[in-house]
Amino acid sequence: MRATNRLTAGFLKSPPVGQYCDGAGLWFIKRKDGGAQWVLRVTVHGRRREMGLGGFPALGLAEARKQAARWRAVAAENRDPIKEREAERRAARREDISLAVITTDAFEARKAELKGDGAAGRWLSPLNIHVLPKLGKVPVTDLDQRDIRDTLAPIWHTKADTARKALNRLSIVLKHAAALGLNVDLQATEKAKALLGKSRHVPKNIPAMDWREVPDFYASLNDPTLTHLALRLLILTGVRSGPLRHLRLEQIDGDIWTIPAEAMKGRKGATAAFRVPLSREARAVVEGAKPFARNGYLFPNTRGGVISDMTLSRHMARQGMEARPHGFRTSLRTWLAEATDAPHEVAEAMLAHVTDGSVVRAYRRTDYLEPRAKLAERWADLVTGGAGQKVKLAGTV
Repeated sequence: MRATNRLTAGFLKSPPVGQYCDGAGLWFIKRKDGGAQWVLRVTVHGRRREMGLGGFPALGLAEARKQAARWRAVAAENRDPIKEREAERRAARREDISLAVITTDAFEARKAELKGDGAAGRWLSPLNIHVLPKLGKVPVTDLDQRDIRDTLAPIWHTKADTARKALNRLSIVLKHAAALGLNVDLQATEKAKALLGKSRHVPKNIPAMDWREVPDFYASLNDPTLTHLALRLLILTGVRSGPLRHLRLEQIDGDIWTIPAEAMKGRKGATAAFRVPLSREARAVVEGAKPFARNGYLFPNTRGGVISDMTLSRHMARQGMEARPHGFRTSLRTWLAEATDAPHEVAEAMLAHVTDGSVVRAYRRTDYLEPRAKLAERWADLVTGGAGQKVKLAGTV
């Protein structure tokens, strides 16, 4: 029997169901559903690979043998014919591996890790604004450090934080491209950083009010308006403005406000909601805001959404203050450090900061709610004009 070219065109017209070898790894497979296809079986690095060549009769006997010979030659060079064919297909549709397309694919793959599935667009915005307009059409396999350097150079010193984020996102996109099997330079971003040099930008912390000055400011918030009430609750709880502005009535149960996990920032890997103890003063503020509630939101705006972050910032700016709403978190944390004996992990929990590694957190299944509630009452006592004396938290270590 011949070692190759065993099959004939006549036999292929009406073969019974089964698998038939034409020789040298080329097989004709007749399926029960009446269809038929060609498969090439080769061995590469000691591993058998089965490569579909196409359906019959669209791919005839002569063409199937021609394709089989080509891919057998590739396998003989210890190259995987399936990967080689995929690389050729990608090269034929180079627009499909542009940086813009791969960026979108990378975002879709990781958006479940992002707050609100990345709906706010903050993950993508550094790339959408500063990178993709220039490099979006470039095949990701052609991207090098010079491209990245030239693109980020205009903002490297003037918008350093944005440039850093863009570089970080680019690194993630390149790793995603590599995982897809694309031949990219994974060191391109680090090389670009070396070419760009050290940034002259000096990071500035968000201006914060000294905790000793908070009581006077709190006393000035004496109008029953949404802005005053929101700022009061922001100060009392130490939360970020996002969860506060989106606070819904059903999130509050007695003296506990439960912030959904997806609304929390900076808690990567955390899947549980975050409980905020409400002091008596905080509960009074909530009650004062309830008449304004609309569509379930405690701090709504007139358009059906929620109060703007800028509304809170503008109020402080109009008072001639350098401090901003987010800075009250710093005020609270500094008070905890300077005026209480709260253990580090409890103080950090007051601001919903994640501490220690994942293994430690897995065994330490507490959010320190009880000691945090005591601290919240003492903080409220201070900001409402009380003594704010040193807090004793014996037994909470």
